[in-house]
Amino acid sequence: MDSIHIVGGKRLEGRIPISGAKNAALALLPCALLTDEKVTLANLPRLADVDTFGHLLNQLGVSTMVEGVRKGEYGRRMTLQASDIQSTVAPYDMVRKMRASILVLGPMLARMGESTVSLPGGCAIGDRPIELHLRALEAMGAEIELAAGYVKASAPQGRLPGGDYSFPVVSVGATENAVMAAVLAAGRTQLFNAAREPEIVDLCNMLVAMGATIAGIGSSHLIIEGVEALHGCTYAVMPDRIEAGSYACAAGITGGSLDLVGARAEDMLAITNALSHSGLMVELHDKGIKVTADKPLKPLAVSTAPFPSFPTDMQAQFMAMLCLAKGESFLEETIFENRYMHVPELRRMGASVDIHGRSALVHGVEKLTGAQVMATDLRASMSLILAGLAAEGETEVLRVYHLDRGYERLEEKLSAVGATIERRGGG
Repeated sequence: MDSIHIVGGKRLEGRIPISGAKNAALALLPCALLTDEKVTLANLPRLADVDTFGHLLNQLGVSTMVEGVRKGEYGRRMTLQASDIQSTVAPYDMVRKMRASILVLGPMLARMGESTVSLPGGCAIGDRPIELHLRALEAMGAEIELAAGYVKASAPQGRLPGGDYSFPVVSVGATENAVMAAVLAAGRTQLFNAAREPEIVDLCNMLVAMGATIAGIGSSHLIIEGVEALHGCTYAVMPDRIEAGSYACAAGITGGSLDLVGARAEDMLAITNALSHSGLMVELHDKGIKVTADKPLKPLAVSTAPFPSFPTDMQAQFMAMLCLAKGESFLEETIFENRYMHVPELRRMGASVDIHGRSALVHGVEKLTGAQVMATDLRASMSLILAGLAAEGETEVLRVYHLDRGYERLEEKLSAVGATIERRGGG
């Protein structure tokens, strides 16, 4: 099994290109199920999760063709066409690999009048129930049946009539599924307390480019007028705000200066505010964001919450950085109940962190020391990489397949700005 080896203590300086957003790409790919015409996604990151989702779509009958990088573009271009959907069943052996597979439920139901998807099962960072997905589809007229570990959704008249639904709690995935189901409904759908994440906006903008009628984009009240059919389009995946935030923390923890080319400031206000409050200089320019650590790190108090608040996907990276801040930092995790699994590994490197339920108290230390550590999930993996970049000595991060799910060409990007980092194959 591969591992990543880092010799820490190097100040990082230079430019890092920001890739297309994983979380946006995984919502845009199933849009191909909504039309029989070609859909081309540009700026698609080369990630394990993207490849897995592509394989799932292939099983359903979607053809995929991948091009290389074009001049002036980052990432790949993939052209998808669902001219003939051969199966409306997403099997367990595919869905178990990635929970985002549930996002084929809504578009298949909208286009084919039925959809059967395996229940996703457990998740390392906490329970992610799909009940909200199902309740939203029921509000639009779907009939839901649960049997033998699968959820089957059907439209009694072959097409959803549409309807209104108010989410009791904000859910990104359920909002995405509901929007994709609603665009081909026979009538109007209104979604209240919908998620407002930039990735939701990206999804809505792509659906509009395909001929959908959606009002309220960017707000918590979405109004979707169903149309008879959608057409193909070419659409560029938005830049990854979490990747950009992660590399910003790399500048902070190493006392460096990184120009994050392609980062979009308007998607990252909570992140950039937190960076500024932790003592980093954040400069916005027409090609991205430059983050410089020109003075000691300051402690921070931050609580995760749905957009536009501080994202849960940045909590672990900020914790790693704040391990070297001058004073005590307070972190509160409100989204997932089990997202501090990186803490024992950080402690192995000399971090001082106390956990009380969903709260963490980080006592700044003078230094971190390299150690062998094990990643438990995607963002925890990045927190250990960050700690390794700043630590004295050598750090080995095991289970790096987590990293490959969400960070494109990580070693290459960090090496280019001065890090001593390499991937080594294991037995």
